[in-house]
Amino acid sequence: MSAGGEGWLTTHVLDTALGVPAAGIDIALYRISGNSQTKIASATTNGDGRTDAPILPKGKMTVGRYELVFFVGPYLQRQGLAGSDSDKPKFLDEVPIRFGVDDAAAHYHVPLLLSPFSYSTYRGS
Repeated sequence: MSAGGEGWLTTHVLDTALGVPAAGIDIALYRISGNSQTKIASATTNGDGRTDAPILPKGKMTVGRYELVFFVGPYLQRQGLAGSDSDKPKFLDEVPIRFGVDDAAAHYHVPLLLSPFSYSTYRGS
């Protein structure tokens, strides 16, 4: 992997079922190398559905593969969107988004649009 650039990574989560930012979702960031992954950061979304700071700050971005894991199950349950029986499996519990970085000097924004039975993402700005 190349040395760290000046790029950085941000994310946010929007609850498309309720039409609001999704607060209180734990997120983990992993760097992927071959068949292994290394956790390099974690954060929790705030009232605006964003992390308080970039999940990967400037100077820490390198070219390579990454994975964001959004732990959405507890959030969906708190909102009454995942059923009330905590013993039953949720349709969505953890949402992994694997993506590549080919420019360590760029800003990457990888948001999650969430509902109880679907999700989507895109490269934002």
